[in-house]
Amino acid sequence: MTEQQLPAWADPSVSPAALDAQGVSRRGLLRRAGLFGAAFALGGAATPAVAAAGRGHGGEDPRLAYLVGDHHVHSVYSHDAKYTFAQQAGAAARYGLDWMVFNEHSNFGHASYGAALEHKEILEARAANPRQLIFQGLEWYIPAAEHCTVFATPGPHEVDLLTRFELAYDGKLLGYTEGAAGATDTARNEAHAVRAIKWLAEQRRSGYVDDVLVLANHPLRLGIDSPHELRAWRDAAPEIVIGMEGAPGAQGAAIPGRRGATSVRGEYENKPSAQSWAGYPADAYLTYGGFDWATATVGGLWDSLLAEGRLFSVTTNSDNHRTVFDTWKNGDWPAGQNFDNTGRLPEPVNTATPQAGSDFWPGQFSRTHVGVTRYGYRAVMTGLREGRVWLDHGHLLDGLEVRLRREHRGGRGVTLGGRLRVRKGEKLILEITVTSASRPNPQGTLPQLAHVDVIRGAVRGAVSDRDTWRAPDTKVVSTTDVSGRKGTYTLRVPVAVGDESCYLRLRGSDGNRNGTGYLGASVDPHGPIPHEPGNGDPWADTWFYANPIFVDVVG
Repeated sequence: MTEQQLPAWADPSVSPAALDAQGVSRRGLLRRAGLFGAAFALGGAATPAVAAAGRGHGGEDPRLAYLVGDHHVHSVYSHDAKYTFAQQAGAAARYGLDWMVFNEHSNFGHASYGAALEHKEILEARAANPRQLIFQGLEWYIPAAEHCTVFATPGPHEVDLLTRFELAYDGKLLGYTEGAAGATDTARNEAHAVRAIKWLAEQRRSGYVDDVLVLANHPLRLGIDSPHELRAWRDAAPEIVIGMEGAPGAQGAAIPGRRGATSVRGEYENKPSAQSWAGYPADAYLTYGGFDWATATVGGLWDSLLAEGRLFSVTTNSDNHRTVFDTWKNGDWPAGQNFDNTGRLPEPVNTATPQAGSDFWPGQFSRTHVGVTRYGYRAVMTGLREGRVWLDHGHLLDGLEVRLRREHRGGRGVTLGGRLRVRKGEKLILEITVTSASRPNPQGTLPQLAHVDVIRGAVRGAVSDRDTWRAPDTKVVSTTDVSGRKGTYTLRVPVAVGDESCYLRLRGSDGNRNGTGYLGASVDPHGPIPHEPGNGDPWADTWFYANPIFVDVVG
């Protein structure tokens, strides 16, 4: 395998003068964590990241560096995309991504031809981009439901795993798409999705691959991922199914004047169908500040999963197929060729004229930040599994570090995705360290964070109704105005421990578009709101979200 290099911002051999402002800022955060240099040594693709993955001593978490990535990127090996690996990886490098997943659509042409051809190009892309971690993945059509990202660590069986999985378990290839309530094949199809996840878990347990992860994509776009299905996938293998897209790709879909008067960010422009779960309201099919209703609704579906006391992460990504304002088009097919008999689209052609598109390049707008203590493929996957994740749009922040600790004991405490065991009545401090944006974003504006919200929810354990999407005890409990604050600063929010276990999560925005949250002002007085159809400039309404920290009351 090609020798991997650290990203330029993390590489001591790269002069600070060669970095842009954000690279300098990220290097400063790495120094602050005590990880710059040998401490951030490369971990091999198949080498366990040692302490990088595990919790620190005494129940505390280590200091972390955050790697920026995207788990949902398409290429010429997806039937509805158009870019080469070189174009996507080059754009990702330009916009500061450290890791990415090429996540091609399941298709007979892909399974029969494309996956193997793709793997050869993946190897070439890794060699050509040694400062990036490039995963090969698959966008699985879940039987009876939507899509998922499936990806594994690089290794001798990565492409074989994906191909075997695609042929045996893909809903589109098998014709297992029926998911309507009461339909003849729905129960069979839902059960097949669970079997698929268990099969992946077995490949990891057996050592056939070092690691494999699954994340549900655009969960409420069509309303066909029911709450009970999400819970069934998670419960089948929680170490494999670790979460969902909190915000979909296609964030440029509603830039005024581009796609029409009915366009919505994320291409969330659908109505309930016979396949949709009937318990979702019509408003669930929209995005709120660019985020899926399941994530954006305080006390909603994401919170109902967290209120069971189990980690379920959120991410954001480009889902890049066709970039807004880009001038490339698909090439023409040679006579007798098509996707089904080649598994690969023709080379794209530059027209010099803007083409239709809804997406941003990887890292241009949507970024998922994953906490690690070493650099490498396994470290990224373990950071995702541990839930050390925060996400932003529009390059809103350079850095975010969150710690929950006991008020009088000092120490590092626990961070995102972690658990702190406490006794009733203990006093805790939630420390939120923000590093503001250090440079103009790709749109040319310097983002400014306006507020930070703390959201708290009670943990009540497993639900009796597995189709519930409400967490009635979750609400915004603290809002801090940070308008005008620059550089790195720390907010300290007191947290009182009551009788019940709970979780805390964070959210914030540029403050441009806020309103009463979906479940009312008493739950969320200034949350994200939908935009007018056709008028959703994403750069003018940007948010960050962070994964939860759990507080387990033990006595």
